Amino acid sequence: MRIFELSQLLKTNAYPGRGIVIGRSEDGKKAVIAYFIMGRSVNSRNRVFVEEGEGIRTEAFDPSKMSDPSLIIYAPVRVFGSHTIVTNGDQTDTVYDGLRAGKSFDAALRTREFEPDEPNFTPRISGILHFEGDSFSYEMNILKSNNGDGSACNRYNFFYDKPRIGEGRFIHTYMKDDTPLPSFEGEPEVVHIRGDIDSFTHDLWESLNFDNKVSLFTRFVDLETGKWETRIVNKNTK
Repeated sequence: MRIFELSQLLKTNAYPGRGIVIGRSEDGKKAVIAYFIMGRSVNSRNRVFVEEGEGIRTEAFDPSKMSDPSLIIYAPVRVFGSHTIVTNGDQTDTVYDGLRAGKSFDAALRTREFEPDEPNFTPRISGILHFEGDSFSYEMNILKSNNGDGSACNRYNFFYDKPRIGEGRFIHTYMKDDTPLPSFEGEPEVVHIRGDIDSFTHDLWESLNFDNKVSLFTRFVDLETGKWETRIVNKNTK
């Protein structure tokens, strides 16, 4: 399978929507997580990421301009024991509650479907990292309409064992900017993971379309100590 430069994929797609990257750092010592959001409407663009506990939450940058909080206010990242969950919606809580009840990542997501935003039927994309000792594995999941048919939900789960050094997977909601927005297709794309957390964050943020990008979260987790570093970049700043 072809390995892409993450920056090139982003620079050639004005609107991938929301995206998740999971992989292993270039030095092999860290697990890598990234999540970004974009927006075309005033409501979608009026957001920031803020830290909450061991994860993050979206908030309205200007509460007076928030017209509809549904589908855009949620906790994208939460930590449950040795698992880190990252999703593009409130299914983060579904997975968290499922793990707490003894369910698997995939089983918890079987209770959910794509977003009810006809005609786009935005896919729900999710990821989870399972840490064990000084190693980790991860899963990615997408819940999408049946080729634009909102009466059926297609479910795909991908499991990645023994992640390769300097390599990751990238899944996003849309293939391109169009009307209606076309859902992501195929297996999560294989991408190179470059640099340390600061250079990785900078390159990713600068590669996102300037008009549409909203916020970016990155985290590097040390596989030996379990400690992590987090970066948050918001386009909206006071």
